[in-house]
Amino acid sequence: MHGFFVTGTDTDVGKTLVSAWLVTHLDASYWKPIQAGTEPTTDSATVQALAELPVERVWPEVYLLPDPLAPHEAARRAGIALDMAKLHMPEHQGLVVVEGAGGLMVPITDKAYMIDLAADLDLPIILVARSTLGTINHTLLSIEAIRRRGLPLAGVVMSGPETPHNRAAIERYGQIEIIAEIPWLETINRSVLKSIQPEFDLMKLATVRL
Repeated sequence: MHGFFVTGTDTDVGKTLVSAWLVTHLDASYWKPIQAGTEPTTDSATVQALAELPVERVWPEVYLLPDPLAPHEAARRAGIALDMAKLHMPEHQGLVVVEGAGGLMVPITDKAYMIDLAADLDLPIILVARSTLGTINHTLLSIEAIRRRGLPLAGVVMSGPETPHNRAAIERYGQIEIIAEIPWLETINRSVLKSIQPEFDLMKLATVRL
């Protein structure tokens, strides 16, 4: 399996935007296994629109939960029992970008977290981090959790205004590469996403096993 598992240091940190950016540059398919919150739209619909993906390259969610909450709570309120065994990769060809829900330690079931799904799918992880104040702690904790599990970590994408000292600290103390910095964008479409160049070869990173 080749591609990426996109996770974040927090919710609303830019995972969906980064997923659309990756899909655009890699000509990949997209999958959001668990969607919690469907208003005003889903992440799948957002990525499809931004990356201008054909419908067959956007795989349907396994669980579509109405409330914008952590998966375990959104499922409880919907009266649904989430089953990790159902969250397996569909048969496919080519690259895939899988977007998690929330951060790594967000619960899915009583015994499983988002990081367990990342481990099951065995794709290189891209960690999306804010560029602003507070990001160093959140990012280093997430990196530590990934490495403690021995999972493949491709790198970090920073989201927000350019903040050189935070970038330098994450690279130094996290011993990690920054793949790209994506600023806050007034207009977002496929051409804008295509214009934001990665600092490393994404095709090579998509098969990393570090």
